[in-house]
Amino acid sequence: MTRSEGGTLNARCNCGQVQMRAVGRPIAVTACYCESCRKAGELFKALPGAAPVLNSDGSTDFVLFRKDRIDCVRGADQLREHRLTPTSKTRRVIATCCNTPMFLEFTGGHWLTLYRQRLDRDARPALEMRVMTRDRRADVSLKDDLPSYAGHSGKFMLKLMGAWAAMAFRSPKTDYVKGELDGHGT
Repeated sequence: MTRSEGGTLNARCNCGQVQMRAVGRPIAVTACYCESCRKAGELFKALPGAAPVLNSDGSTDFVLFRKDRIDCVRGADQLREHRLTPTSKTRRVIATCCNTPMFLEFTGGHWLTLYRQRLDRDARPALEMRVMTRDRRADVSLKDDLPSYAGHSGKFMLKLMGAWAAMAFRSPKTDYVKGELDGHGT
């Protein structure tokens, strides 16, 4: 596949022990400003040797893929989940070998959301939109270089629904995450 068709993208932790592979075109490439992503980013930043996920404006860059197009090819035994609350439907997954945030997953969803910084620098897809801007920090002014949405736009939701339809409305399980991050999952 050519890069314009999506090709193959690799995501790695900082030390290289964990590698994810995504095939095909991403569903969406976004910068999220929600409070949960900022809170998680601050928690992860406090881990020893952690790789940052927050941009200077408090946003987090994500690349969403269909679950049937992404897999862990190396280091699955290093992956641990973190939930901000015990009932959170979103789990964020860290490579414990070097405390690198790798992806997040909405429980029961059909997509997996890679932290964009984990992708090889020369292959990172460009941001398409900003979402959840109503939650941005008070000191952040948005540029008009990308579409910005207070929540999740209709375009974003249509992309998710289109991907789900293309998967025959299946939601595959992500079975390569071994458990909760010791001392940090709640």
